[in-house]
Amino acid sequence: MQMETTVLKMRAQITQLRMQSINSLILVAKTENVERFTLESSDYIEQRIFNIYVLTKDITAFKCDSCESAFMFWLRPFPVGKIMEIRDLDDYLFRNEIGLELDYSINGWDSLNVAFYMNVMGYAFETIRQMNATFDVLPTFTCEAGPSEPNITTTDVQVRIYKIDRNREHEDALFNKEVGVWTPLSKLSVMYGTLQVDVRNLNIFRVVTLIQPPFVQRTGDPNTPYEGYCIDLINMIQVEVNFTYTIYEVEDGSFGTMDDNGNWNGLIGALVSGSADIALAPLSVMAERENDVDFTVPYYDLVGTTILMKKADVEYSLFKFMKVLEWPVWLCIVAAYLFTSVLLWIFDRFSPYSFTNNQERYQNDIEKRQFSLKECLWFCMTSLTPQGGGEAPKNISGRLVAATWWLFGFIIIASYTANLAAFLTVSRLEQPISSLDDLAKQYKIEYAPIKGSASETYFRRMAEIEETFYNMWKEMSLNESMSPRDRAKLAVWDYPVSDKFTNMWRYMQESKLPPDMDAAVDRVLNSVDGFAFIGDATEIKYAALTNCKLQQVGTEFSRKPYAIAVQSGHILKDKISSAILMLLNQRRLETLKEKWWTDNPNKVNCPDSSDKSDGISIQNIGGVFIVILAGIALSIITLAFEYYYYKRKARKAAEKEKEQMEMKVHQVIQNGVHNHNGDAPKTASSITKNGNAVMKRMKRSNSVSAYENTAFQY
Repeated sequence: MQMETTVLKMRAQITQLRMQSINSLILVAKTENVERFTLESSDYIEQRIFNIYVLTKDITAFKCDSCESAFMFWLRPFPVGKIMEIRDLDDYLFRNEIGLELDYSINGWDSLNVAFYMNVMGYAFETIRQMNATFDVLPTFTCEAGPSEPNITTTDVQVRIYKIDRNREHEDALFNKEVGVWTPLSKLSVMYGTLQVDVRNLNIFRVVTLIQPPFVQRTGDPNTPYEGYCIDLINMIQVEVNFTYTIYEVEDGSFGTMDDNGNWNGLIGALVSGSADIALAPLSVMAERENDVDFTVPYYDLVGTTILMKKADVEYSLFKFMKVLEWPVWLCIVAAYLFTSVLLWIFDRFSPYSFTNNQERYQNDIEKRQFSLKECLWFCMTSLTPQGGGEAPKNISGRLVAATWWLFGFIIIASYTANLAAFLTVSRLEQPISSLDDLAKQYKIEYAPIKGSASETYFRRMAEIEETFYNMWKEMSLNESMSPRDRAKLAVWDYPVSDKFTNMWRYMQESKLPPDMDAAVDRVLNSVDGFAFIGDATEIKYAALTNCKLQQVGTEFSRKPYAIAVQSGHILKDKISSAILMLLNQRRLETLKEKWWTDNPNKVNCPDSSDKSDGISIQNIGGVFIVILAGIALSIITLAFEYYYYKRKARKAAEKEKEQMEMKVHQVIQNGVHNHNGDAPKTASSITKNGNAVMKRMKRSNSVSAYENTAFQY
């Protein structure tokens, strides 16, 4: 029969069922209707007159705070494996014509819902007839559609069986535990040996978690599969509270969001459905979550939302100091240098008052500088240095040219020095995005949070609030029941409510929300136009901690604490809260922070960005040292050339002087022989002989002075 939903009719229906001696009831209804039915039939449930079995696909919290007694089995269908939603029959036929294998989601297709419930109802009736058995043999069910619809087999759906128990002795504690799983293929799987287990006496609790380093991360060891801040925390709590737990990962890997029908997924969905007792993760305390689950006292500081971006690629160049001025400017400076040097040389050569043309006038001056072309080039070059160019030209025309060059050099050097410092520092500190407002004002860089995260909920809700305020203002301004004067007060030219989050949420949807943290980091690192990930500050802090290419941008906003979530009314809530307060007082949680943040084994030692702003790196100024080395190398080559040139010139001069001396000696010998021709033949012969000996000694000598001494002796 159809369940009544109003209070009076429901009470009459319950009385009718009691008069008909119906003890086993199968309720196919929403959670809110089940709560209402349980409240009205609490006395019958406590006396075990009614055995209630609830079949629903709602994943909303069964709280029933006013219920004094509740005892029932819940059967919830869950999709497993690949899920695909078929929206119409033509789409179904098209896919089957091309031979695609189809899986179905439980949501979205009424015929599938009806077929599923009809089959599970048959299973439930069969189960009730076998109440004395142990629920270990369950029939396989299929769903045959009508002639106008495709045949469907629910092989991709599992039914999870939960047991809810509350009595007058523990009216503040609601026990909701998953006790079994049934699928058409593997049949029934019981978790605690039997479905008739007393869930109030179980000291084994199921903990659901998700991977988010450093709070929870995999180890690869089957004995201890998880580690992290939260794992150490639950182990500390376990010692204080004295309970046993098993831990598993949530199937969809999300924290939990609510759809339009009030159904939860992720960690919150596991608690609401009864699949888990405790949600252990960096889970933010939010008002909508507190409506359906309970939170312990926070175990972590307030954590906000912030932005993760890729660090700007700083362009390093050894000759970056040359890029301060453009190449045409450098060429103009070189041209001005050459032109001024040549002009000085011309003025010094043709001016009647220059040193070159008045050497007698300036012969008593200490500085006697003749401005040749080489000297003019040197003068103009050294004038640009703190050393100065030295003695200026004597002529007034030359001094005017020199003064003009000095003024030119002063302006160029001052401009270059100021721009060099700015050029080397601003390029490193330049950051196009520094806050959320900067993101909202531009459309080049895409940005988005993770789908299903608390950050997504924040932006979606802020956009909805702006839309609500806009509609309220519009209704007020167009309300004809108001007086003209009051309506005129609302007639403003500017839109009175900001549409910042509305535009941001629209742009996020266009940018496509990443499914998980890995996908978000990959987009940040590899996006061509840039991508900014908006998420929890701890996620972003850890990403920047383990990757030097990433950085946190802006300050945190929408700050919320992290806490452990339990089922609504769970018996462990107060015990866990007390244990957390004790750990906080003992400062043991600060030790965990130190372990998993400061001393994290995955931490990467990145160069400190603040150090870069304090000075100029060698990558940008190293070209100056190359210039010094090039100058030293050039000077060494010049020295070698000068030495070689001087030695060659000195050798040629010595050879020339030697030839001249030989000619002189030879001439002296000849003159001596000629003067003694009248003497005896013996005397002439001895002169010739002595002269030849002198010539031999002169040839063996290597110096000009030796030549002179030899000739003198002769």
